[in-house]
Amino acid sequence: MKQIAVIGSSGGHLYVLGGKDPQALLDEIVRQSNAAGLEISHIAFVAASASLDHITDKTTATLWTQTSAGPKASESSSLEQANKLAEAENAKIAAAIRNGEVDGLVMVSADPKKLNSDVIKAAAEKQIPVAGTGGTSMADARSLGANVISASGTTGTTNRSRAVGYISAFASQWKTKYSPVIGKTAEADTGNIWKRINLRSIMMSSLPGFIAMALILAIGKIPFLTPSVGPLFDKLIGALPIIVAIVAAKQVSGLDEVGIVAGAVAGVLSVDGGILGGIVGGILAGVLASYLLNWSFRMRFPATTASLVAGAIGGLVAGFLVYFILAPITLWIGNGIRTLIDAAIAFSPILAGAVAGLLIWPAIIGGVYHAAILPIVLLEMEQTGYSFLGAVDMTGLVMVSAGITLANIIAPREKKEASIALPGFLVNIGFGTFVEAAYPFMFADKKIFGTALFAAMVSGALVGAFNARGTAYVPSIVAPGLSSNPIGFAIAMLGAMGIACVLTIFFNKTAKKTITEVEA
Repeated sequence: MKQIAVIGSSGGHLYVLGGKDPQALLDEIVRQSNAAGLEISHIAFVAASASLDHITDKTTATLWTQTSAGPKASESSSLEQANKLAEAENAKIAAAIRNGEVDGLVMVSADPKKLNSDVIKAAAEKQIPVAGTGGTSMADARSLGANVISASGTTGTTNRSRAVGYISAFASQWKTKYSPVIGKTAEADTGNIWKRINLRSIMMSSLPGFIAMALILAIGKIPFLTPSVGPLFDKLIGALPIIVAIVAAKQVSGLDEVGIVAGAVAGVLSVDGGILGGIVGGILAGVLASYLLNWSFRMRFPATTASLVAGAIGGLVAGFLVYFILAPITLWIGNGIRTLIDAAIAFSPILAGAVAGLLIWPAIIGGVYHAAILPIVLLEMEQTGYSFLGAVDMTGLVMVSAGITLANIIAPREKKEASIALPGFLVNIGFGTFVEAAYPFMFADKKIFGTALFAAMVSGALVGAFNARGTAYVPSIVAPGLSSNPIGFAIAMLGAMGIACVLTIFFNKTAKKTITEVEA
């Protein structure tokens, strides 16, 4: 196995591009090395508490070295003391190079003429391949005779793109098979980028943007704020495709800031296609950014250029595809889904609500909710800021779960069940989530399960009867204020919790009575 040494510092410009997080920076290099079947044998990395372009007497630093458990930092000390420790570690690395124990060298904003001079001299003597970033330092390394196979500045790079650049250069030099790791661990999928497309994850991560829109809509209804805040709603609606595109591109590409930029560019060009257009544009941008980055490194592009190509070209091509070809299709699909929902409600709002309420528990238990229903909720909110299914979610899931857990606080079958139910009740009421808190009680008794279905069905019918629209994933106490019909929505919410609570208490007491009679 080829051995690689890493030298350098948190740098000046590098400091704001990942250098201030040495753990993440070094872990990424180790992760990518492992993916190529290479080993990081030595590290001498000085991490300062501030940019080295602006050091003062108060600047502290740590020395990071390689251990059997991975990169590890020394105790924080003055920068001068950290540099002295680094000198000793650099001497070890230089000796290892001269002894043939190191096959390649990574330079990260290093100091070839001073602190790292002995290492560079050794690398030049043995002509081992050197890859690195930091324009001045890499130029100095070349002037000292180092065998530089890959060099770049730091502008536009990230910890991941730099690490991929280093290892790609070594893999090409040594004819080693290498697929960049996209994920937090080496076990993450590296071969098939399409496996990283997860609609559920994209929607869940984008949800705060939709909640922000609902909040602006509610605030904009306050009379004295309407003139100033009201127009912001339209701006947020227009930004939703950009939000989902950024989230999709970042997740699919796995390239952090590079993926974000690609998604933003694609999202801006995808707004005419609605949120579905944004999702498609973001996914395409993520795929293209990943492929373009790897292609650029195979072409021996510098890391800065590779990042620029991936972010800019990937985003533009994806955006053009949506803007000129796919936007009408995605917009038609989104409008079609909303039209179907509106038609069902127009036919019979009470029936539509009852059916939605009846099916919402099987949907979330069966794993269908986040893949199918949540996207529809967000599609509804895209137009008006409200959602019919979002209202059913709040009443039929959150409030029903709150009712079941409240019942087990008031009248549990066993005393220990009250302590189990209390946290779930508080989270449901306080944050509008954690419907799973009702699962232990629902799955333990078919009658409680039936109670959940019945209460959700009734609450859905009430949502339809009051023609209420709302949202989910917000605190229950503020949910009515974020709805189209605050009073009607509040009645539906209280009805759901009340029915679930009363029936659960009844069945709990019946079950306790039966147990007592059997024991007697």
